[in-house]
Amino acid sequence: MKVLVCISHVPDTTSKINFINNNTEFDKNGVTFVINPYDEFGLTRAIWLQEKQGAHVTAINVGKAETEPTLRKALAIGANDAIRVDAEPTDAYFVASEIAAQAREGGYDLIIAGRESIDYNGSQVPGMVAAMLGWPFVNACVGLEIEGNKAKVIREIDGGKEKSVISLPAVIAGQKGLVEESDLRIPNMRGIMQARTKPLRVVAPTSSEFLTKAVAYEKPAPKAAVKMVDPDNMDELVRLLHEEAKVI
Repeated sequence: MKVLVCISHVPDTTSKINFINNNTEFDKNGVTFVINPYDEFGLTRAIWLQEKQGAHVTAINVGKAETEPTLRKALAIGANDAIRVDAEPTDAYFVASEIAAQAREGGYDLIIAGRESIDYNGSQVPGMVAAMLGWPFVNACVGLEIEGNKAKVIREIDGGKEKSVISLPAVIAGQKGLVEESDLRIPNMRGIMQARTKPLRVVAPTSSEFLTKAVAYEKPAPKAAVKMVDPDNMDELVRLLHEEAKVI
């Protein structure tokens, strides 16, 4: 079985976010980048399939050369090899097109991605990939078992969970629950050394079609200063909640 795992190169959540060029471009200076957390759940599940069922795991990223350390971390965690599509991932449709093209060429049985990336939170790429390939798609997946050419999946729905059986090949968009946070793999020294020699293939994009473009970015308004109210002055607290906070 061949598994393709989508890896997004995203800013660490502790990074300070700034914009440059009149708020039209994200400032990458001083920002630490990591594997998208939702993708990391999917990668860990793929490594389980590798260990238990002999799956071959390939990590894929659409990005320029600066994303390679993130791909190397995926290799250190356990992926067998990696593909980097050498292009700036500025549009979800473009990214999905490139992943779908590599999936067709590689003959994969299963594509695992995070349900969204934590930078743009678009939740578009996995569904687009499935549509482009004509494969079954399961979003918000929190359970995955492979038996032959079938996948038993569990996904979160409003008020509960839904169990399904789908045919492979398929696309899975995972989240926390696909594996638990305590099960995430931390690269050890042996894995890091092996990652240096594992294949990382750089390919040219197959398309240049973009459907969307970011015009400008805007930070959320800063939080207002905290007002302290004497615990004995309930009338003032009620007035502030009603007139200023407007929550009652």
